Amino acid sequence: QGSRLVVRGVGQGSALLLLTVGPSLSFPLPAQHPWLSRPPTITKQSVKDHIVDPRDNILIECEAKGNPAPSFHWTRNSKFFNIAKDPRVSMRRRSGTLVIDFRSGGRPEEYEGEYQCFARNKFGTALSNRIRLQVSKSPLWPKENLDPVVVQEGAPLTLQCNPPPGLPSPVIFWMSSSMEPITQDKRVSQGHNGDLYFSNVILQDMQTDYSCNARFHFTHTIQQKNPFTLKVLTTRGVAERTPSFMYPQGTASSQMVLRGMDLLLECIASGVPTPDIAWYKKGGDLPSDKAKFENFNKALRITNVSEEDSGEYFCLASNKMGSIRHTISVRVKAAPYWLDEPKNLILAPGEDGRLVCRANGNPKPTVQWMVNGEPLQSSPGSRKGPLIVQGRKLRPEACQACCVSRCSVVRFKNGQGSNLDGGNYHVYENGSLEIKMIRKEDQGIYTCVATNILGKAENQVRLEVKDPTRIYRMPEDQVAKRGSTAQLECRVKHDPSLKLTVSWLKDDEPLYISNRMKKEEDSLTIFGVAERDQGSYTCVASTELDQDLAKAYLTVLADQATPTNRLAALPKGRPDRPRDLELTDLAERSVRLTWIPGDDNNSPITDYVVQFEEDQFQPGVWHDHSRFPGSVNSAVLRLSPYVNYQFRVIAINEVGSSHPSLPSERYRTSGAPPESNPSDVKGEGTRKNNMEITWTPMNATSAFGPNLRYIVKWRRREAREAWNNVTVWGSRYVVGQTPVYVPYEIRVQAENDFGKGPEPDTVIGYSGEDLPSAPRRFRVRQPNLETINLEWDHPEHPNGILIGYTLKYVAFNGTKVGKQIVENFSPNQTKFTVQRADPVSRYRFSLSARTQVGSGEAVTEESPAPPNEAPPTSPPTTVGAPGTVSSTDATAATAEATAVPTVPPVSPTTTAATEATATAAATAAATTTTTTTESPATTRTEIRESAPDEQSIWNVTVVPNSKWANITWKHSFGPGTDFVVEYIDSNHTKKTVPVKAQAQPVQLTDLYPGMTYTLRVYSRDNEGISSAVITFMTSAAYTNNQADIATQGWFIGLMCAIALLVLILLIVCFIKRSRGGKYPVREKKDVPLGPEDPKEEDGSFDYSDEDNKPLQGSQTSLDGTIKQQESDDSLVDYGEGGEGQFNEDGSFIGQYTVKKDKEETEGNESSEATSPVNAIYSLA
Repeated sequence: QGSRLVVRGVGQGSALLLLTVGPSLSFPLPAQHPWLSRPPTITKQSVKDHIVDPRDNILIECEAKGNPAPSFHWTRNSKFFNIAKDPRVSMRRRSGTLVIDFRSGGRPEEYEGEYQCFARNKFGTALSNRIRLQVSKSPLWPKENLDPVVVQEGAPLTLQCNPPPGLPSPVIFWMSSSMEPITQDKRVSQGHNGDLYFSNVILQDMQTDYSCNARFHFTHTIQQKNPFTLKVLTTRGVAERTPSFMYPQGTASSQMVLRGMDLLLECIASGVPTPDIAWYKKGGDLPSDKAKFENFNKALRITNVSEEDSGEYFCLASNKMGSIRHTISVRVKAAPYWLDEPKNLILAPGEDGRLVCRANGNPKPTVQWMVNGEPLQSSPGSRKGPLIVQGRKLRPEACQACCVSRCSVVRFKNGQGSNLDGGNYHVYENGSLEIKMIRKEDQGIYTCVATNILGKAENQVRLEVKDPTRIYRMPEDQVAKRGSTAQLECRVKHDPSLKLTVSWLKDDEPLYISNRMKKEEDSLTIFGVAERDQGSYTCVASTELDQDLAKAYLTVLADQATPTNRLAALPKGRPDRPRDLELTDLAERSVRLTWIPGDDNNSPITDYVVQFEEDQFQPGVWHDHSRFPGSVNSAVLRLSPYVNYQFRVIAINEVGSSHPSLPSERYRTSGAPPESNPSDVKGEGTRKNNMEITWTPMNATSAFGPNLRYIVKWRRREAREAWNNVTVWGSRYVVGQTPVYVPYEIRVQAENDFGKGPEPDTVIGYSGEDLPSAPRRFRVRQPNLETINLEWDHPEHPNGILIGYTLKYVAFNGTKVGKQIVENFSPNQTKFTVQRADPVSRYRFSLSARTQVGSGEAVTEESPAPPNEAPPTSPPTTVGAPGTVSSTDATAATAEATAVPTVPPVSPTTTAATEATATAAATAAATTTTTTTESPATTRTEIRESAPDEQSIWNVTVVPNSKWANITWKHSFGPGTDFVVEYIDSNHTKKTVPVKAQAQPVQLTDLYPGMTYTLRVYSRDNEGISSAVITFMTSAAYTNNQADIATQGWFIGLMCAIALLVLILLIVCFIKRSRGGKYPVREKKDVPLGPEDPKEEDGSFDYSDEDNKPLQGSQTSLDGTIKQQESDDSLVDYGEGGEGQFNEDGSFIGQYTVKKDKEETEGNESSEATSPVNAIYSLA
């Protein structure tokens, strides 16, 4: 084991005491004391490659020592090997050696594998090597018939052995069938591979046969191969030949050897005469102290090779005919080996320690530090430097080495893993392990494992942590009368495994204990105090590892003197910090904390505050745990499960509080399921289609176990559906795709790796609110000319918590519009009375409901028209949030919204004049103006507002048709701003159109004829910046939804003028008709009248008037009916040069040309009778 290094602190800031560090120190070793507790150490174990004889019982050795005596267990192939379940396996008493007995049957091959022994006591665990158990094998040589070997005299020959593979490999030798050994020399010799080589064959080689033999170690048997027989062909003379290599082939080869092993180089050559072999090394000489020549100089053996033996070697085969050379490149590889052997280390709690693992190998090994058989995970980040076990710095002599240069490092303690928590362990790049603030639980066996592809090396460092020696009740300054008795207390705590010695000094010199003094374990008593007893007394408490001391001053007074306190005049101050915190009586839910009070500085300590810190939820943050009176220095603390506690104490007096003490060692309580659930559980919607569930997360003292998480459950309250659940590690969860403002039952339950918390309480939450629907049955009553009564019902769909109603109304009289008035009502109010300003004006009302999201859909109504006023000419306009109002809800009891009238089409000239007139009548005071445009009629809806100072949207104008509408607006945004046009039809279908600012006008092309729409424009980046909401209606298909102009004065006057003109023309027409008579036409016709014509005698006929009645004496047609005149200007139906027959009233039949008709009509005034009628039709 080598020497032991002992390092102990002597209190904060004190020097270190190093025991047996080198030959200059001669303190006794703690290891020599049988009563000293220590972790186990492996003292005996089987070799790593353990090959056993299948005929014997299997024995796997493992012995260890420790105090108390360790217990043993095994793993097989890295899994726990349960010895009790296998009747063939037993373990020797007070040892870990395994015995596998096959007397009752069984096959040894069933137990092959990798075994490892663990020796454990309460101070740690030691691990054996990984032992590979294999059963020896000695297979039989295959049967074969060998033909005689025919060879020419002087030729080379190789007889191959090829033994069967065995475990371990057999020993090879050649003999004849008569069991006589084959004589070997530089011509005939056995190679390292077992073959028999002849450099040249001679006739005498036929005198015997040659048999290869294999001897197996464990079975102690020899197997013989069938012998070879030679047939040598002779010649008159054997030709001499230059050398050539039989083994190895070629001129160059390479060989790898492990450091510390033997290097064997072999060269076998043929030739006549037999060549000689010589060995050389390029660039240097052969190592004379390690090099040996074997097998007649055919083999070179170098023992215990090192890296310096790498290089190129060559063998030279020569005879009188010449020489030949073969070069062998040798590479020396090294399994891991130690540069510094680790040694044991003893530290005190709170100290810092350093373990350096220094090893080498080729290739460079990877290094692991092991604790309890598992790799120690290194903390993030690393820096250059040695392993330091912290608390105070150690001198280099105080460090035990176990490191690998430039290797990654993982460490193990007691054969079991211990993850670094970032504050206790830290691994550096160079393989050093740092342990800060050593704790009791850090003691044990630290195993350093260096590994490369060629093997691994393990070494153990035993780290022992001993309690420090502390004086917790120190002697106090005293004033004693001469002749009285004085007692100085000195109570000490120390590690129970160490022997304590208490001594006293007076004035810094060893105190001689006279017969007037009594020295006890915890006090010094002086009887009959004399003046010579005055002075300083120092109590020194020491063990083999460290010491502590405390000093007090004794003042001796004469009899007549009055005792005085020499500290009474000293100023008061804050107390010094408590020190030497100790945890005892460790239990699952409690621990006793003891501390040594600091100096009160002339002001008694009134209170102690105990604080704790945990390293999981809020590392580095200290919380008050409890408060105790100043008269105590020990208290039992109640603890929560699964908290890695660290405590400190603050002393308080009337002056103030002390600095906190140094923290105690950590103590982690065992885990348990949570005993509570998170508080302040809420369910609130952040959007209309979600619900966000939040809660206050639990802290470290209520988590009770690792991986604290929360099981969140929810379901709709009315539906009573199955619970939905999800596991969350944070403090919020958002439920998506929820209906608008629906109550939910919510539960949040805590859970950790130990189990679930208690059943949680059910909390009611609500999904997100939305804009409410419009108020129902909005009624406008006008009982008299002074007041207007408004009534309404609550919205059918509140979509949230109603917070009130908003009423906007404005007075108007024709084109004059008054100032808009806004009233806000409570959510319970459903009535309101408006006092009319005058009996002539009418009012337009817009009412909407409000939730926390905003104002919803608005319903608009107008007050009834006075009896002498025409009905309203424009439909009600909805102003407010998007949406439409059904006709049943918007119908008032005494006043109904009027429908949009259908206006017949007029000529384009009239339309232009109408629009110009309407536009001139518009005002800039945010009114709704309806204008008439070309057929088919469209309604132009516009909200006119003054431009605001801040960013906003105003003056939204809508020009609709039956299936489309053009939208324009004004805004105060910068160039490149994106907008969204949002419109909703009467079926509550919402659509949006994203547009650029410069893309105006925007055309909506997917509208339906005759449907009412609400529309608004808002900023794409900020939906809160929006225009007012307007309502418009598309025209019906194939109809002219023009404004009703029948009541306009200018239109009535125009119609009266047209009627008067028509009347005058009719009077003129009748006057001219009354002067009509007979027309002499016969002489002008080419075809004479028939004999039926009654007018043929006088050559004239009567021209009937518009009544189409036959004149006197007219004849009927052939079918007995009177032919009605088709048109007063029927002559026009005949084109130039055309012919036709007139049989209108039977007065004449003939042919006319246009020219003749024109001449006749010019001479007859009756032909003008058709002009007034045509004029009337044209005007119509």
